[in-house]
Amino acid sequence: MTKKVLICLAVLLLGMSSYLAWQSWKEQSVPNSRENQEELIKAIFREARFGKIPGAPLIAGKSSLQEVDQLWGDPDQIDGLAAGIYQQYQSPKVTLGLRADRVVDIRSYAPELNFIRLETIEKLKGEPDEVRYYQDKNVDQVILVYNVSKSEQLKWILPKPTKSVPNPAVDHISLYSDSTKIIKEQKGVNNQLKAMNIREKIGQMIFAGTDGVELDAGTKELITHHQVGGFIFFAANLLDTKQMITLLNDIKRENVQNPFPLFLGVDQEGGRISRFPDNMMTLPTNEEIGMLNDVAFSYEVGQVLGDQVKAFGFNLDFAPVLDVNSNPNNPVINDRSFGSDPQLVSRLGIETMKGIQSQQIISVIKHFPGHGDTEVDSHLDLPIIEKSVKEMEQIELLPFYKAIHDGADMVMVAHILLPEIDPTYPSSMSKKVITNLLRDRLDFTGVVVTDDMTMKAITNHYEMGEAAVQSVKAGSDVILIAHEYDNVKNVIEALVQAVETGELSEERIDESVRRILQLKKKYNLEDQPVEKVDVESLNHSIEEVLEKYSEE
Repeated sequence: MTKKVLICLAVLLLGMSSYLAWQSWKEQSVPNSRENQEELIKAIFREARFGKIPGAPLIAGKSSLQEVDQLWGDPDQIDGLAAGIYQQYQSPKVTLGLRADRVVDIRSYAPELNFIRLETIEKLKGEPDEVRYYQDKNVDQVILVYNVSKSEQLKWILPKPTKSVPNPAVDHISLYSDSTKIIKEQKGVNNQLKAMNIREKIGQMIFAGTDGVELDAGTKELITHHQVGGFIFFAANLLDTKQMITLLNDIKRENVQNPFPLFLGVDQEGGRISRFPDNMMTLPTNEEIGMLNDVAFSYEVGQVLGDQVKAFGFNLDFAPVLDVNSNPNNPVINDRSFGSDPQLVSRLGIETMKGIQSQQIISVIKHFPGHGDTEVDSHLDLPIIEKSVKEMEQIELLPFYKAIHDGADMVMVAHILLPEIDPTYPSSMSKKVITNLLRDRLDFTGVVVTDDMTMKAITNHYEMGEAAVQSVKAGSDVILIAHEYDNVKNVIEALVQAVETGELSEERIDESVRRILQLKKKYNLEDQPVEKVDVESLNHSIEEVLEKYSEE
């Protein structure tokens, strides 16, 4: 399958989820009821955070003119304005604004929008960030502008209220992506890179574990001397609410002197993979969520996971699992997967990812390119999957491909050997997997993190520093070393030495650090301490979600 065909497939798959959500709303028996107005408004705001609007399978600021042509063909009308080129389509009723062959403005004139009223928008979403007005010989309009992300503005265009029509209906909506903000951020990151030495850069590429339940000398050294980019925490580090808050706050305070905030991550998947103490309610397994097969439930589970993680001061969740459980003898995935159907895993996994992201938490999808058809636990040794890329495209790769084109920011690469793709290196060390497959073929531009390099899938076959260097050469951005400070320091020294000897270029290091810093900026990471956590309220949120869907 060529990259051109994959682009077409991405557009179609991306459009399907938006189309189904749109169709579901259209099929409601009373489309003009307040309840259904609110549901549609929520769906529009939710999609807008990811650069999309229901019914238009494109991403503002990302989709290209080539994708538009493949999707809809020639426009019905083209207008050249000061803001760029605008292309109008009658089916669907969409107008696209383009700059430099990139979609920056998506305007929908879908008739379903006419059921939404001004008062319902303002009641549900509050006052807009800005109110504008537009008038010509044909229209007199008010424009409600909501800033839904750093670069996206969602605009609701309605007739200006009058005494005779004080609560007008929506005429159309516009999702605008301000690329200038992104360009400014990129320049800022480039300036930061220029000011960093090689050890500071490599430090940002390290995701370390921490020993014990309090800030110890080893963790302090990793922060102050090595300026590592982040920490992962396990159940052994997290005893109770008070201790968790103290540990994370102490780590944040120690890092305040450094120029960049820390990634603070945890495997909070729900089900049996929960790192939090017993006083926190556990969510269902992904397998149980898959049996229910409700995208709204999956989204709300993601929201709850994100809320839990954020409440304690973390900013990153190594979830959801997008592995397809195609092998019933799999010892490590099984009920962590949404099921054996790649379409089901895609549909539910993406909604969980979006739910986590909605709480301003980084979601890490895992374990690329798919751990579901293994019979060996990579914690114990190196699993081998005898499949070609063509075979994997039908099952394992599909959820990752769809999630990437639905806004995935970070992908964890597994320790799996795929002899038909790369007979020499496991996926986490393979350029054929990370660069050729994940980046080039699946078009992933975000941050790539390895699975834990202290797992026996790696240590039984490689020296850890050697493995880390090869992983970066292959295209990894972040090396995860979850256990023992000496392991972390050895990996750092191996990477520094590789740059000094020319085995790794500083330009290659810069590529990764640039992506890392951009992601930290995107999520506005900061080392702010958490004062207290209302565990009762968090548990109540879980109970509400479970009760809501158990009644259906």
